Amino acid sequence: MRPGPLTPHAAERRLYLLTATRWLPVGFVVGIFILVQTGRGLTVAQAATAAAVSGIVCFLLELPTSGFADAVGRRPVYLTAAALNVVALTAYALAQSFWAFVLAAGLMGAFRALDSGPLEAWFVDAVHESQPGADVDRQLARAGSILGAAIALGAVLSGLLIWWDPANTVLDTGASALDAAVWTSVALSVVHLVAAAVVMREARPAAAEGRTRWAHATGEARRTPAVIASGLRLLRDDRVLLGLVGAEVAWSIGMITFESLMPLRLEEMVGSAREAGALVGPVSAAGWGMFSVGAWLAGRTSARVGVARAAIVGRVLNALGAVVMGLVVGPVGLVVAYLFTYAMHGMNGPPHAALLHREATASNRSTVLSINSMMAFLAFAIAAPPLGALADRTSISTAMVTAGALSILGVLGYLPARRSERARSAAGAGSDPPAG
Repeated sequence: MRPGPLTPHAAERRLYLLTATRWLPVGFVVGIFILVQTGRGLTVAQAATAAAVSGIVCFLLELPTSGFADAVGRRPVYLTAAALNVVALTAYALAQSFWAFVLAAGLMGAFRALDSGPLEAWFVDAVHESQPGADVDRQLARAGSILGAAIALGAVLSGLLIWWDPANTVLDTGASALDAAVWTSVALSVVHLVAAAVVMREARPAAAEGRTRWAHATGEARRTPAVIASGLRLLRDDRVLLGLVGAEVAWSIGMITFESLMPLRLEEMVGSAREAGALVGPVSAAGWGMFSVGAWLAGRTSARVGVARAAIVGRVLNALGAVVMGLVVGPVGLVVAYLFTYAMHGMNGPPHAALLHREATASNRSTVLSINSMMAFLAFAIAAPPLGALADRTSISTAMVTAGALSILGVLGYLPARRSERARSAAGAGSDPPAG
C-alpha cells in the first residue's frame, strides 16, 4: 500500500536535511579546486580551460534537462544528479592530467544541470500534496540560510583539515594536504546520496502518464534552439534587457578574479598550496558572511537611490575590489580586499534580479532568467582560458586586474535601466494630483 503524503512539517525537515548534506561537501572544496589542479602540474590556463568546460556543459544541458524532472519524477532525477556528483568528485580526486580534469569538469557540469531545481520542486510538490497552493517562501528562505551556513562550515572544516594534513602528520604518505579535503567531499557526497534515497518520498507517475511526461520532456529538449532564439529576439527588441545581460556578462568575467584566481594569488603570497588551502576555507566562510551583508546593503541602497543606481554602485565597487585584489602586496591586504569584493558581489545581486524581473512578464519570465544565467556561464567559459593564459605569460596579478577592469564595463549595461527607471518615476510623478 502506498504511504500517505508527507506532512508539510516532515517535508520541511527533509528539505533542510538534504540542503545541509548537499552543500556541506561543497564547502570542503570551494576555492581549492584550482590549487589541486596546478599542484598536479596544470598551468593556470589549463585549469581555467577545464573550469570553462564545466560551464559550457552546464550551458548546453540547462534547458534540455529542465523537463526531465517533470517526466520521470523529482526523486529519480535528484538521485541521478547526486550519484553523478559522487562520480565527478571522484574523478577530480583521481585526476592527474589535463584531460582527466577536463573529463571531471564535464561530469560536474552535467551534475549541476541535473541538480538545478528538483529538490526545491520536490519540496513544493510535497507541501502542495496536502496543502494545495500553500506559500513556501519562508521555508525556502530558511533553506537558503542553511545552504550558506553549510558551505561556510564546510570551508572552515576544510581549512582545519588541510592545516592538520593527516596524510602526512599521521600516516606519512607524502600525499598533498589538499587531497584529504577532496576525498572528504567525496565521502560526504555519498552520505548525501544515501540520505536523499532514504528521505525523499514521491509518488511515481502511472506508466501511461509517465510516457506522456517523457514525451513532453524530450519535446522540451528539442525546443532548446527555439527557446534560445526566443531569448535572442527578446534581447534584440528590449534594449534594457540587452543591457542587463551585458552587465551580467561583465559581472561573470569579474568573478574569475575572486572565484578562481584568488587562491593562486594567496598561494604566491604565503608560499605553498597547503598554507593557501588552509586559509582559503575560513576566508571563503567569511566571504559568505560578507555576501549576506552586501545583500542587506542592497536593500537599503535601493530604497534610497533607486534600484538601477544601487546596481550601478554594486557593480563599480565589486569591480574596484577585484582590481585592488590584483594590486595588493600582502596576504592580509588580499583577504581584506576579497571580503570587500564579496560583499559588493552580494550587493549587486538583488538589484540586478529586480531589474530583470521588471523586463519580464509571466509569459517569458523563465526564458529571461534562463538567458541571463546561460550568458553568465558562457561568458565565464569564454573568458577564463585567455585570462589563465595571461596569468601564465605575465602574472596572476595582471590577470586579476584585467578581469576586474573589464567587469567595470558592466556599468554601461545598467544605463538603459536607469533611464527607464527615471522615465517611470517621472510618469508616476506626473500622474499625481496637484497639491492643495
